[in-house]
Amino acid sequence: MAVDPVSDSISENHQDSLLVAGTKYSSRLLVGTGKYKDLNQTRSAILASGAEIVTVAIRRTNIGQEKDQPNLLDVIPPNEFTILPNTAGCFTAKDAVRTCRLARELLDGHSLVKLEVLGDQKTLYPDIIQTIEAAKTLVAEDFQVMVYTNDDPIVAKQLEEIGCVAVMPLAAPIGSGLGVRNPHNIFTIVENASVPILVDAGVGTASDAAVAMELGCDGVLMNTAIAEAKNPILMAAAMNKAVAAGREAFLAGRMPRRRYASASSPADGSFFN
Repeated sequence: MAVDPVSDSISENHQDSLLVAGTKYSSRLLVGTGKYKDLNQTRSAILASGAEIVTVAIRRTNIGQEKDQPNLLDVIPPNEFTILPNTAGCFTAKDAVRTCRLARELLDGHSLVKLEVLGDQKTLYPDIIQTIEAAKTLVAEDFQVMVYTNDDPIVAKQLEEIGCVAVMPLAAPIGSGLGVRNPHNIFTIVENASVPILVDAGVGTASDAAVAMELGCDGVLMNTAIAEAKNPILMAAAMNKAVAAGREAFLAGRMPRRRYASASSPADGSFFN
């Protein structure tokens, strides 16, 4: 029976899992839950994205704190998804740590969290000093910390050395949709990392997600790019394909860039030689 190298290669890539804190995930796309028109649309978009890890802003979302209000976990139950509580809206290490402790209580001892400590209301850039302080405290308390940070390779390495299980540099400001603004820095972070690197913030459309993956990132986290699309469910499906395509392109290895043309068919041995 003939061997199909293309099918074999694709099969191998489908077994190429994202490993976070000892758990394997088949999808490298992580999504948020904010800005949708209702909980039904939230669920539909998440299902279309194929995401297995879903991040939830504890300070802004009801996951059981308000007993008489709609509970987000009714549409993204923990038996279907890995819930990733995040500290969005926190501007100090103290608030971020308190929020993670609340999340662990609400989610029955859940330890995987996304840490973000913001430094400014307008830009939503991270406060790196407060982020590092919070990361040290959370790691010491046995949290598994996925951390949002800027695209500084030195800071990224410091957060890894503290014990964060994944480092998540921004591609551009949160909710901006500007795409990967500094691919050189992202690539530098990736090539020096021993933990997963996931682009977090700034993705606007499918090509942005593919670029991040082609740089070698282990995954992409997004919310606004899907939720604010004219058709969020269709965009979620597009992001699913873009992340997968970008990963396969990275694994395949792109052709070298050249200053001049290079003929697809060599002239040697042609009828005219």
